[in-house]
Amino acid sequence: MSYRLAADGVLLLHLAFTLFAVLGGLLVLRRPSLLWWHLGTVLWGAVIEWADWICPLTPLENFLRERGGEAGYAGGFIEHYLDLFLYPANLPVELRYLLCLGLVTVNLIIYGYVFLARRRRRPLP
Repeated sequence: MSYRLAADGVLLLHLAFTLFAVLGGLLVLRRPSLLWWHLGTVLWGAVIEWADWICPLTPLENFLRERGGEAGYAGGFIEHYLDLFLYPANLPVELRYLLCLGLVTVNLIIYGYVFLARRRRRPLP
């Protein structure tokens, strides 16, 4: 039972990490101190997606599920939990690259707004 709860905790952590990578720039608007955490998260997410690596949280979740008597799964977090929701069947490499580019572009737009807003508030010397 405790392994299953731990696996569910890893799943929630993974989901929170993914959401923070995609939408965390909006949170930085309210909490500028999160800027470097978010940039690191975006960089990690982009590298994982671009290089077609599996995030270390996926094997950890699989290990905990197997120890708890459940079946693990093949592939990564995105493929297992979000494929049907976000992507069509058999996600092609080109689309994965476009999604990575979209992640970076959305965050660049948000950060452009953050920096422009911060610049406008600064008094001139």
